[in-house]
Amino acid sequence: MTRELLKRCDSKCELCGSGSELASYELPDSKGYGDARIMICDTCTGQIQDRSTIDMNHWRCLNDSMWSQVPAVQVMAYRMLKQISAEAWARDLLDMLYLDDDMQAWGDAGIEEVDEDFVPHRDSNGAIIEAGDNVVIIKDLNVKGTTFTAKRGTTVRGISLTNNPEHIEGRVNGTRIVILTCFVKKVPASEE
Repeated sequence: MTRELLKRCDSKCELCGSGSELASYELPDSKGYGDARIMICDTCTGQIQDRSTIDMNHWRCLNDSMWSQVPAVQVMAYRMLKQISAEAWARDLLDMLYLDDDMQAWGDAGIEEVDEDFVPHRDSNGAIIEAGDNVVIIKDLNVKGTTFTAKRGTTVRGISLTNNPEHIEGRVNGTRIVILTCFVKKVPASEE
């Protein structure tokens, strides 16, 4: 079976085109929809199985793979685009993608319900910030109710989110404060 998949995909990941560490992956929630196996690389597999590791730029490859003639590849591309639909380019690709009614039902069968009213917290550059992230203050901020100023360049570690997507909470000089997201920049994981 794996040999057939390798031949079909020409020994390349059917989602991103990478030729490294390929393995067969079966789309969940695919019973009754036909062959649900695709050949994908370890990078795609890891990000599909653990959403916290998703690298948005990696998934720009869906621009090509969503046009695959293999139904399971189209469905997986659709599911990933739905997961990252907070990105404008992903929404644009979703608008272009056409799935017939059966494939649309197959694609929707594997998607967890998403809160349509959810608005993510975003830093000054538009990057999504999550609880526990580290951010850097990009402007000197006078902290109300205290005698200190949160200086530009200060790293705030392990932030907390609030109900307002424009506010986060974090410790500066040992004091827990509320900070506007427009005055912070997310610290990339590679720099932590």
